[in-house]
Amino acid sequence: MAYFDLENEVNSALRMDLPLTRGPLMRWQRREQSQVSNSFLNSSSSNSSSVKTPNKSLNRSQSSGTLSKTPKNKTPGSGGRRKTPSNLAKTPSAGDRFIPNRSTTEFDAAHYKLCTQNTISSEDWSMLSPSQQEYKKLMNENLNGDALDKKIISCNMKPPQAPEGYQNNLRVLYSTGKAGVSVKKTTRHIPQQPDRILDAPEILDDYYLRLIDWSAQNLLAVALGNSVYLWNASHGDITLLLQLENAGDEYVSCVNWTEDGSHLAVGLSSGIVELWDPAQQKRLRSMSGHPARVGALSWNSYILSSGCRTGGIHHHDVRVAQHHVGTLLGHTQEVCGLEWSPNGKYLASGGNDNLINIWQAGSGSLLTAGETLHTFNQHQAAVKALAWCPWQNNVLASGGGTADRHIRFWNCNNGVNLGAVDTNSQVCALLWSPEYKEIISGHGYTQNQLTIWKYPTMTKVSELTGHTARVLHMCLSPDGTTVVSAGADETLRLWKCFDIDETAKKTKSKAMKSETSSSLMVHLR
Repeated sequence: MAYFDLENEVNSALRMDLPLTRGPLMRWQRREQSQVSNSFLNSSSSNSSSVKTPNKSLNRSQSSGTLSKTPKNKTPGSGGRRKTPSNLAKTPSAGDRFIPNRSTTEFDAAHYKLCTQNTISSEDWSMLSPSQQEYKKLMNENLNGDALDKKIISCNMKPPQAPEGYQNNLRVLYSTGKAGVSVKKTTRHIPQQPDRILDAPEILDDYYLRLIDWSAQNLLAVALGNSVYLWNASHGDITLLLQLENAGDEYVSCVNWTEDGSHLAVGLSSGIVELWDPAQQKRLRSMSGHPARVGALSWNSYILSSGCRTGGIHHHDVRVAQHHVGTLLGHTQEVCGLEWSPNGKYLASGGNDNLINIWQAGSGSLLTAGETLHTFNQHQAAVKALAWCPWQNNVLASGGGTADRHIRFWNCNNGVNLGAVDTNSQVCALLWSPEYKEIISGHGYTQNQLTIWKYPTMTKVSELTGHTARVLHMCLSPDGTTVVSAGADETLRLWKCFDIDETAKKTKSKAMKSETSSSLMVHLR
């Protein structure tokens, strides 16, 4: 019977007059049809009287113009009503494959960010005082909440993390195969060797004194024992300004220039403060009043403040005959640090009693009583290094001695400690760089180095070594590019650590000019 079926199929395939309503059967369909036909043959052999012959059924199907039908089940092994299985879950109706979660998106905040143009730049933000920054943060939180800090588009599913120790070979392959490209210079070049070294014989190895100062007229005053020398940084000339008569007992304990560099104040170990004119090499006046040596001096316009070994601070008005116009009593031991703020509003004093006192100048007069605005006692050693921030007049930097080794920052408006960093070395002097917003510190035991820090992150930019003894004093040149350090090794070293890039300076000046012209055009309109 199988032979007849095969012959009939061959004959039907060779006939050209039948309509082609279906294409060739698939292999699995042919296999099922053969199984059905075999079962049909078996059943027909057992009960031949009740089943029609294959020839009649084949002729009937041929006469009707159709081939044999496909089995019931379309997919093998599947039920009659069962559809093709699918392992993929349907996409949720609330989202799509690009933004799966739209409920947590902040489209209003995104529209506000795109349309708002009066955003504060990082430079303008750094120029604001901490109180103003805090006020703006509070107003932003009250008005907008945390909407502006969130992501505009958020997703539910985060990408899986790579297993520990996994390395992407393709990334290594393509990164090594790339051609060399120019990399933007992230840090400037800072010479590790001093630009010049000067001898300073007989300079006193005393932590509590201030024996060098650089004037606005490019004159460096250096106190060596009982003498004061002036070094002209422009052409290198050295001049002896003064020499004390009592060479055995008396010595110069501190020097300090006026703001314009026309006069030099000199403090002596006898407690006398002298005022000198370097152009004429003449002493203008001598002001007494302290019972012990004067270790710190600071100018505020025509007022000269001097700190004594007994802990007292005197104010001298150099215009009048009665020069002593005020006294501040806030320290129990020697005053070794004294600095007026750039705006003349605050006076910071550091003492051997580990205290920092902040004094506020009154309207038209100075405080004459022992009333301090703030007193900071966080340092664990004498505080000699004091420096005011040039772009934030209320921020003070202070450095502690061997037992403390910390640099701390203070907001003198509200008396808040802004931060601290452990330098692991005695802090002898501090200087700010207004060009790069950095601070440089001079250290003693045990490394005797100069360290440049990036403010306010306080990350180390560079370390300058070369002194064989502790760095006692530091001064900044009038142009702000060179730092001179005086060490107990009787040398003065000049470091070009804040050299200004001329290209960046020209770009900055052009930007400032364009901003000025644009602001003028706005006002003209």
